Amino acid sequence: MGKNMAVRRLDLGHFIRPASETGGPQPRVEPALAYLVQHDQGLILFDTGIGDADPETEAHYRPRRRALQDALAASGVTLDDISMVVNCHLHFDHCGGNPLLGGRPILVQDVELATARRGDYTVDELIDFPGATYEEITGEAEVRPGVWIVPTPGHTEGHQSLVLRQDDGTVVLAGQAHDFASHFASEQLARHATLHGAEQPLPPYRQWLDRLADFDPRRVLFAHDCSVWEPPDGT
Repeated sequence: MGKNMAVRRLDLGHFIRPASETGGPQPRVEPALAYLVQHDQGLILFDTGIGDADPETEAHYRPRRRALQDALAASGVTLDDISMVVNCHLHFDHCGGNPLLGGRPILVQDVELATARRGDYTVDELIDFPGATYEEITGEAEVRPGVWIVPTPGHTEGHQSLVLRQDDGTVVLAGQAHDFASHFASEQLARHATLHGAEQPLPPYRQWLDRLADFDPRRVLFAHDCSVWEPPDGT
């Protein structure tokens, strides 16, 4: 490990998920969160906010955006200071600021980029824009010392999370691997019960949680939930 990477949350606005997508009778307002990672080899930006979409999508989600430049300025940073972008996936509410960062490497799973380029997936103008420079990742990779990309499919086939191995414990930037910290916690408990031989039936859990457990995460942060998952005392 041997790293102390400061992580700063960036508030890039919110959108309103309609009741038809929440599983309940009411719509839900969800934040759009990105994360700025201070690494010895340069600043890493995990996700870039909500992009402009077609009128139908705008009316469906009613987004309210905060400019990426303004969010970075609040942290004393400019666009020029960013050395690398990592997108958890390429839906328009996660890669909206990518065109402002042309020339910087954008790290995505190869299957995610291929899916986005087939169309009917996201806003096409947010994918191939002037200066777009992709580094396609196939599976897991250590992209900087102590910085790992780990596939966490589910929300999309090519979804990925960013794992930061630090002296004071591993931080996972989980994007939309789970919508809520509580959902992540529930699956962690399901995994724990399964591994300890609890009698079935038990709820399933995503198998990539086994890989994240290898990193012994101390904090897990999310794209659409301000809550932070931390392990129970003694685990």
